[in-house]
Amino acid sequence: MSGRFAGLQPVSAGFLAAIVGFASSFAIVIQGLTAAGASPAEATSGLMALSISMGLCAIVASLATKIPVSIAWSTPGAALLATAGPLEGGFSAAVGAFLVCGALVVLAGLIKPFGRAVASIPAPLANAMLAGVLFGLCLAPVRAVAELPYSALAIIAFWAIALRFFRLFAVPLAMVMTFAIGLSSSGPIDLSNVQLITEPAWIAPSFSLEALISIALPLFIVTMASQNIPGVAVLSAYGYRPKSGPLFTLSGVFSMLSAPFGGHAVNLAAITAAMCAGEDAHKDPAKRYWAAVTAGAVYVLFGLFAGLVMAFVAATPTILIEAVAGLALLGAFAFSISEATKAPADRDSAIITFMVTASGVSFLGVSGAFWGLLAGGAFMALSRTKTAK
Repeated sequence: MSGRFAGLQPVSAGFLAAIVGFASSFAIVIQGLTAAGASPAEATSGLMALSISMGLCAIVASLATKIPVSIAWSTPGAALLATAGPLEGGFSAAVGAFLVCGALVVLAGLIKPFGRAVASIPAPLANAMLAGVLFGLCLAPVRAVAELPYSALAIIAFWAIALRFFRLFAVPLAMVMTFAIGLSSSGPIDLSNVQLITEPAWIAPSFSLEALISIALPLFIVTMASQNIPGVAVLSAYGYRPKSGPLFTLSGVFSMLSAPFGGHAVNLAAITAAMCAGEDAHKDPAKRYWAAVTAGAVYVLFGLFAGLVMAFVAATPTILIEAVAGLALLGAFAFSISEATKAPADRDSAIITFMVTASGVSFLGVSGAFWGLLAGGAFMALSRTKTAK
């Protein structure tokens, strides 16, 4: 892009990044919040809070640093919620865990030894835990074929063709087709009771040891290991030198602000970061931050109209929404399991972590993600002790 249209390049790149970031994973967020016990109104509020928080966070961070800092909601975190299930204290207990997770991210940014401790969690175990969390969700397309074969197969075929020719838009296009199938079976959506601008719902948090161990700690680990740390790496790969501490702190603060309204976590982005930090955003690296600012503004708009999104979701069979979410997570699952098993010395530990996490076992009220990390870590420590001898 050249001449008088060069100034529009970061705007178009940011607009595209926001559409891809929102449309490719909002179904996972809704599924996760609902599984954690949120009512439809609370899930809508959570979607709104996350969109506005990550939009404002991206705008503030990018304008302050003059770096294209892209922010996203924690997709792996939403997947974790979908597998952890509801807590004894209901969604308010989950909200309490969201607040604790945000506070831990703030501490990771402020206290360098704490941040280094998080970064020192063996990558094979972190990736194996994430793969275990994603595994059950990635089976949703198969379950959808068994339950609604014609609709599910049509969506999967459409997604596969789009993946071949329009990779970035494969999931958004599959979601559009899913909504179309839903509308064809349910008829026109009644928007008379849908507010144009979404109203936030305040959820008073409650705190429990079960929520801390089952949600807060695993959510913190996957958010840092799968989003924040890779997000910094992506920016570094494009020649930027971001100060990770302040960025972690800022994302943690916005996570805490969104939590009482149902948002689980916002963090540095990786995929959309590449879209805003690359040459497609602008030839001049010093001007690419406007792409992230634009993406942030679009996220805020999406958040304000979250109620309309939920209206379409309500008119669509749940199993089809879950199927699209599963398709969206296939790439993340493939990457995680590949990275987890890449090092032969740590492969057994990673597989143990994956199997325990994927089993969905809950012991003493604590989800499988925690026990998987603990089991894999114990086996890794034992293996390294034997090697040392």
